[in-house]
Order: sequence, then structure tokens, then C-alpha cells
Amino acid sequence: MIKVIDYKAGNAPSVLNAVSHLGFKAEPARGVQDIAGATHIILPGVGSAGATMDSLREMGMLDALEKAVLGRKVSFLGICVGMQILFGHSEEGDAKCLGWLAGRVVKFDASKVRVPQMGWNQVRFMKDTPFDPGSGHFYFVNSYYAKPDDESDLWGTADYDGAFAAAISKDNICATQFHVEKSGEAGLRLLSRFLSL
Repeated sequence: MIKVIDYKAGNAPSVLNAVSHLGFKAEPARGVQDIAGATHIILPGVGSAGATMDSLREMGMLDALEKAVLGRKVSFLGICVGMQILFGHSEEGDAKCLGWLAGRVVKFDASKVRVPQMGWNQVRFMKDTPFDPGSGHFYFVNSYYAKPDDESDLWGTADYDGAFAAAISKDNICATQFHVEKSGEAGLRLLSRFLSL
């Protein structure tokens, strides 16, 4: 069963609509019991890393997610803030995050570029994955971006005052800084391939 984490700061309804549009059946997950039998977990994100971590903590989801994704190797897709919290720390609110991946999240330099980055940007995917949509333009809304310590975790890059991590992939975990559910055919293609795993 496909589960979409539904928390206060997220945009689960948009992701659920995209999944349904593709012909897959998904359900919102609002508690630990909801992810017990999940085959796929999607963590959408809108807002800040700290607020997202607080919401997941209040839901009692942190341990359950770790057991599902790192323990049972359930296929996982993080979107936007859902990607950022996979790393150890975010400059946004000095937030401690999940730490599933080595690295940190930093802010774009507002003296050089408009912050937040908002709109379409080209993503170049750098390694093969089963859910690779092919390089194209995807929709971003972000003031912060991840800096993975391990370059092998880097799946795709985009350019905004230099190259930055637009997508990461490691084992059963993949995540995108862009919004797959708002990225037209390319985003839906990526989502469909992930859900078909």
C-alpha cells in the first residue's frame, strides 16, 4: 500500500491527487499504525525543516519511519522539505533533522540570487535509477538546499548561483528538492516510476 504522510505543514492532498491521477491507490498516513503495512512511503514537504520535524515528532512517526525505511527498506520518496530533513542538520531554524544521510542543509545567498528560488529549473540527472524521468525542467520553491557529504548520494543537480543538489538517491531512499506533483509530465513520470517499483 502506498502511504503519503499527512502532517500539518505538508501538502499531502496535492500528492495524493497526483498519485490518483496516475491510476495508483494511496492513503494518507496520520499515525504510526498507518505505515505498518506500507510498500511505498511519500513524505511531502511545505514550510520549514524544524516545523516538519516537530509535526512528525508530535505524530509519533520518527521511530516508525526509521524502522520502515532503514529497517524494512520500504521504498521512500521525500519531496522538497521532505528531502531536506533526511540530512543531519538544517540552517533553517538551526534544526536537527533525521540524519539518514550524511550532510547538511544551507541557505541560498540572498545577495547573489532571489530567495526563495521559485519556478522552473532544469535538472540534470547524473546516475541511473529505476525511476529516472530523464533530464528536464521541474518546479522548485526553496530557500534552502542540501549539501550531501557523500557525492554518491547525489542523483540530480540544478543551477542556481552554481550547481546544487536537486535530487538524491541511496538504496531504497530517493528524494527531490523540486515538487514532483507540480512538475508536469516529467514530475508525473518520475512519480509513476517510483510507485511502480
